[in-house]
Amino acid sequence: MHICGYIPESINEGHGMRAVVFISGCRHACPGCFSPHTWSFTAGEPFTASLQQELIDGMARNPLLDGLTIAGGDPFFSADEVAGFVEKVRAQLPQLSIWIYSGFTWEEIFLQQSPKYLKLLSLCDVLIDGRFEKSLRDVSLPYRGSSNQRVIDVQQSIDRRHVILWNHPVRL
Repeated sequence: MHICGYIPESINEGHGMRAVVFISGCRHACPGCFSPHTWSFTAGEPFTASLQQELIDGMARNPLLDGLTIAGGDPFFSADEVAGFVEKVRAQLPQLSIWIYSGFTWEEIFLQQSPKYLKLLSLCDVLIDGRFEKSLRDVSLPYRGSSNQRVIDVQQSIDRRHVILWNHPVRL
């Protein structure tokens, strides 16, 4: 697995102050995607165990962080490896919320019944789902680029077995 970027502090990819890791690799190829450079699975640098620990250590030193966001690319194309990283973050920084972006919809993730997809999803608090749709682009929406994308409360949705939208006031 490779990463093609890391932002130690961001307020754009989720609620509060977040660290953001951009996982390389995506096969959705959404027209109008603002980050086609992330589509290659070898873009950026290898996400080695030492680099993972370096980022976790940096997050641990930042008292302002509310969470970690995993973006891409699409992290679900590297679900096993991303789940391993998220497990390390959860073990060392349990106070952080974990958000994840995917071009797959909630329903697609469940229809595939892929154990690796379901494991990764279950480790996260919020999923922003759905492919970017250029015709539905809306820059006024918090945390997403097009109106078909949803901000989903993962744990409530798993418990209730249907999509429950994340409902939290947005700081603008």
